[in-house]
Amino acid sequence: MVTGGAGFIGSHVVDALVNEGADVLVVDDLSGGTGSHLDSALGRGAKLVELDVRDGAAVDEVFRSFRPEVVFHLAAQIDVRVSMEEPARDAAVNVLGSVNVFAAAHAADARRVVNTSTGGAIYGATEVVPTSEDVAPNPISAYGLSKLTAENYARWFGRMRGLDVVTLRYGNVYGPRQDPRGDAGVIAIFCNRALTGRRPVVYGDGRQTRDYVFVSDIVAANLAAASARKPAHGEYNIGTGTEISVLELAAAVAAAAGVDPAAFEPEFSPGRHGELTRSCLDVSRARRDLGLSPPIPLAEGLARTLEALAQGERWGRRGASD
Repeated sequence: MVTGGAGFIGSHVVDALVNEGADVLVVDDLSGGTGSHLDSALGRGAKLVELDVRDGAAVDEVFRSFRPEVVFHLAAQIDVRVSMEEPARDAAVNVLGSVNVFAAAHAADARRVVNTSTGGAIYGATEVVPTSEDVAPNPISAYGLSKLTAENYARWFGRMRGLDVVTLRYGNVYGPRQDPRGDAGVIAIFCNRALTGRRPVVYGDGRQTRDYVFVSDIVAANLAAASARKPAHGEYNIGTGTEISVLELAAAVAAAAGVDPAAFEPEFSPGRHGELTRSCLDVSRARRDLGLSPPIPLAEGLARTLEALAQGERWGRRGASD
C-alpha cells in the first residue's frame, strides 16, 4: 500500500513496485496528486482508492480489506508556509493521518511501514552541517514539528504494539512529475522558468543551502528500507550529502537548460518565515545500513527534469499528497 501514491514521489514508488510485480493499492485523496501520474501503473497491478488519511475509520477499513505486507506512507501536507499559517491543518494531515495509518497497519498485521519524514525541517537551525541522525531535532516550522511528532508516534507504535516502522528523512526531492506551479519544489519552478524565458525568483539573499536529491534515489531508498531484514536504526537521512546554495542552483539550471546566465539572473524577494538558512544531510548511515548507491549527480537530474517539463507533463492541484 502506498499512501499519497498519486503524488510526485509516491507515484514513482508505485511505478517501481509494479515493475517488480507487486500488487499495489494506492490511497490518495487527490488534493495534490493526480490520477495521470498513475497512468502507467493502473491496470498493471495497481489500484487507486480515493481516501483522506484523516478519516480513521475509512483508513482502517481499507487496510483490513487489502491487508498489505508493506506500507509506504507518503501522504502529507508538505508546504512549510501552509504549516506556519494553518498549523491545525498541517497537524491534522501529518500527525492524525500518520497515527491512523500506523494503527491500521498494526491491525492489518503489516510486516513493515516505511514512513516519510523531512531531513531539513526536522533538524531546524543547527551548526552541524551536514547533519547526521544523531543531532537532536529542533524544528522551527510547524511542518517540521508535525513530522517529528509523527516520528515519535512511529516509535511509540513500535514500543507498545510491535509495529515495525522505518522512517526516511528526505532532503529536497526533485524530478519529473513535480509541479512547477507549486511552492515546495524550487527546482521544478526554476526549470519551468528557464524553459519559458523567465528569470527565477529568489527569496532572501540566495545563499541559503539545501541538499537536492533526485526522485529515483528516494525510490531506491524506499525499496531498500522495505526489504532490509533488520535495520539497525529507525531513522535514516536520504539525500546526497552535498550542500548547494539557491544561487548555485540557479546557475546550474541555466547551464543545464542552455540558457544565457545573464538572462537568468535572479529576481530577489524578501525571505520567507520558517525557512532554514542551511540544510544538508549526512547520509552515511543510510548508505551503510541500506546499501544505497551513490546519488544521481545534480547535472544529470536537472537534465532529466528539464526533459520531462519540455515534454509537457500534466499536474494535479496543489495540495496535500506527495
